Amino acid sequence: MNTSCCEIASTDGSNYFDDFNNTALDIYFREYPIYAISVLLGFPTNFYVIWLIVRGTGNGLAAEFFSLNISISEIILCLHSLTCLLEYTFEIPSIMWPILIGLIITGRPLFQCLMCVEHYLAVVHPVTFLKYKPLRYRVICSVIAWVASFGASVLYYIIWWFILMEYYLYYMLAQQILYLSIQLFCLVAVLRALKQSGPGERVREREEENHMKRRAFYVILITTVTTVVIARF
Repeated sequence: MNTSCCEIASTDGSNYFDDFNNTALDIYFREYPIYAISVLLGFPTNFYVIWLIVRGTGNGLAAEFFSLNISISEIILCLHSLTCLLEYTFEIPSIMWPILIGLIITGRPLFQCLMCVEHYLAVVHPVTFLKYKPLRYRVICSVIAWVASFGASVLYYIIWWFILMEYYLYYMLAQQILYLSIQLFCLVAVLRALKQSGPGERVREREEENHMKRRAFYVILITTVTTVVIARF
């Protein structure tokens, strides 16, 4: 009687782990094309963008510095996709997962937020923007953002090690709400500035200013939509 119970328990356990492994493999092969596209297109595209930005000197590099950091974050995302592709072929160190995920879920949207704030200041508060326009201020903000990203990686590793996934979901949700709130505020402020025009302006100056405002509006809009889509998946 005891033997049959043990056999039943063993059979049930093996079936459970077989079902779990089959589910994991099914998810892996379903997402395999997404990872492959991310690696094949992401690496060359982002390295090319970085090469174009680095080639610029002086104000060109300063103006695109946050875009440079976003491209680096995208390369980290491609590295995560590459580790997912090689998961069943090579033995990937377990510490790689929380580090990469922490950098992805915090670093990339944080730099996108900084870029939105930069465009908001350029349109709504041009005097403040000119005051903090030099490259050193962008470098300081980027260093703080990277420190926050690595801190998020450490936090995610602790959550992953102690299997506290519920807290991870709350943490990720709070981050997304904060980022989206900042981006939506910048988007609405730039849209309001776009509808207003200063009195006594020349037609040509007004057109140039409106062109800058429209460009800032579209950049913030695309960034916000990208953040929403990434948060959804």
